[in-house]
Amino acid sequence: MSKGNIGVSSENIFPIIKKFLYSDHEIFLRELVSNAVDASQKLKTLSSVGEFKGEIGDLKVKIAIDPKEKTLTISDRGVGMTAEEIEKYINQIAFSGAEEFLDKYKTDAHAIIGHFGLGFYSSFMVAKKVEIHTLSHKEGAQAVKWSCDGSPEYTIDEIKKEDRGTDIVLYIDDENKQFLEKAEITRLLNKYCRFLPIEVTFGKKTEWKDGKEVELEEDNVVNDTNPLWTRKPADLKDEDYKKFYRDLYPMSEDPIFNIHLNVDYPFNLTGVLYFPKIKNNVEVQKNKIQLYSNQVFITDSVENIVPEFLTLLHGVLDSPDIPLNVSRSYLQSDGNVKKISNHITKKVADRLAEIFKEDRKGFEEKWDSLKLFIEYGKLTEEKFYDKAQKFALLKNTDGKYFTLDEYKEIIKENQTDKDKQLVYLYTTNATEQHSFIQGAKDKGYDVLEMDGQLDTHFINHLEQKLEKTRFVRVDADVVEKLIPKEDTIESKLTAGDKDDLTQVFSAKVPNSDKMNFIVAFEAMGASANPAMITQQEFMRRMKEMSAMQGGGMNFYGEMPDSYQLVVNENHPLVERILAEKKEKVGEQTDSLRSKIESLNKKRSEIEKAKEGKKEEEIPQAQKDELSDLDKKISELNDKKTKILSAFSMDNKLVSQLIDLALLSNNMLKGEALTKFVKRSIDLI
Repeated sequence: MSKGNIGVSSENIFPIIKKFLYSDHEIFLRELVSNAVDASQKLKTLSSVGEFKGEIGDLKVKIAIDPKEKTLTISDRGVGMTAEEIEKYINQIAFSGAEEFLDKYKTDAHAIIGHFGLGFYSSFMVAKKVEIHTLSHKEGAQAVKWSCDGSPEYTIDEIKKEDRGTDIVLYIDDENKQFLEKAEITRLLNKYCRFLPIEVTFGKKTEWKDGKEVELEEDNVVNDTNPLWTRKPADLKDEDYKKFYRDLYPMSEDPIFNIHLNVDYPFNLTGVLYFPKIKNNVEVQKNKIQLYSNQVFITDSVENIVPEFLTLLHGVLDSPDIPLNVSRSYLQSDGNVKKISNHITKKVADRLAEIFKEDRKGFEEKWDSLKLFIEYGKLTEEKFYDKAQKFALLKNTDGKYFTLDEYKEIIKENQTDKDKQLVYLYTTNATEQHSFIQGAKDKGYDVLEMDGQLDTHFINHLEQKLEKTRFVRVDADVVEKLIPKEDTIESKLTAGDKDDLTQVFSAKVPNSDKMNFIVAFEAMGASANPAMITQQEFMRRMKEMSAMQGGGMNFYGEMPDSYQLVVNENHPLVERILAEKKEKVGEQTDSLRSKIESLNKKRSEIEKAKEGKKEEEIPQAQKDELSDLDKKISELNDKKTKILSAFSMDNKLVSQLIDLALLSNNMLKGEALTKFVKRSIDLI
């Protein structure tokens, strides 16, 4: 027996390993099984180059638990180790034996980088004592047992061992008893080891017989050594990809389609990415791409290697060239990672362009599910934006699809305003905004459906990218002003008429803490609606963006929704209300207006006389007169407002026109809707 101290710079290495070196205790099993697989792969490499002459035989890695002895054992029939190699690879923590091995066999494609050393020491996160029973593949080698109780001291004894390879025996401590349970080990093997390239077994297969579980003779192999992403796309069918997806995500619907990655220069990268179906925009989930290194599971948090928009995808990526820290749990940032990220973006964009070109109809059918991914990509990745111009689509309210260039050609003649700006009309809800859509169509305009989660941001992005272009929601204004042209319709109302009718309609609009209405008048054709509700484009967009991202934009989110009640001053029903106003209160309002105008004229004269004078040069009498005039004008205005408000309250037609406008915007509900129905019956 020999004794010694592990070659570390600090005697506190084991507390550091237990607490800080590894991100999660459970990865110890991944490390130890991966080492066993590496040892088995190395034996295959040595055999293939003639340095190992014996029979390779069964290379299965075996996992066994003994609850009575409180041990967990990982066994392989790989290269094994001599006492000298234990000294080199285990006792000297800073040395990586695998790097030396790779350097020696770098021309051999099957040479695998092993992770002896620190990976092995993850076992002390869960074990109070660890033993290595090992016999080297080398002729005449002596089997040895290495033992350590979690202190820097270890012992090495010569032992008898019939078979080459290594058994790692962990004496599980009391704090980690769950790692002696079959269910927990099964879970970890399924998470970390399900695609390792060497068969891994855990116990025997079982079946139900006579109402109970019966153990069979056959080993229970827990992994698929030849997973789909390692095979050639030419050898795979669509059903193979769907089956693999169902294995990865058992509760999910079949994906829309997949992209098979197979890169060997300037770095190694394989994998399969799937575009999942999204039933609604709320169901977006990240952390669905699994990252592997040589078929060893690393993480499903791939933000540092996959462009952000592609983290919405599902699937598998495998690359030995992704740099990992000592625990293999976190990606390190370097140039290689950025190159891989850029390459994945390019591959995805090229594949989407290829699918679009080969089967545009099929692509259009899948667009509603693809739209979120592609818009997200165009918003966050400049290179993807440029490539996506070939296949990114716009959908109109008739369910037709266009590329941006195609759509521009269709609308440029009819939807260019007087300032030579191209106006894209859109709806965020085709049902609720139907009357506005119909009004736009009646003018010969086309309307896009922009009802997605990212569309408000995407519209802003397109306006920045495209010259002389703006997007206007179809209910942002009356149809005549959505795309202003040179020709205008003449108004039939005087300034006084508009002023009085503004008071009449303002008295009835449903202002509240959450909604604010401004009454405006527009000269529209007699066939247009008598009144309609619009929402100013800028403020609505700001509120929508505020609702999505919070933070500094909460200022907009806390403001009440602001609407315009736009009254068609040329509509016969509005003319009828005006006629009724003149008949019932016209003399009173005309008299008051005449007095107000006279007082305003006098006020203007005094203000003109004040021009060029300093405050102290203005006589007090003038100041008093101005104050008296302001008071009289305010009193007369209040009186006129009260008269017009009283007229409004008694006029069912005013209420009816406002409610019809609210109803067409899906804004008439509850008691207000009940009153509208009753009033409609009375009017009929």
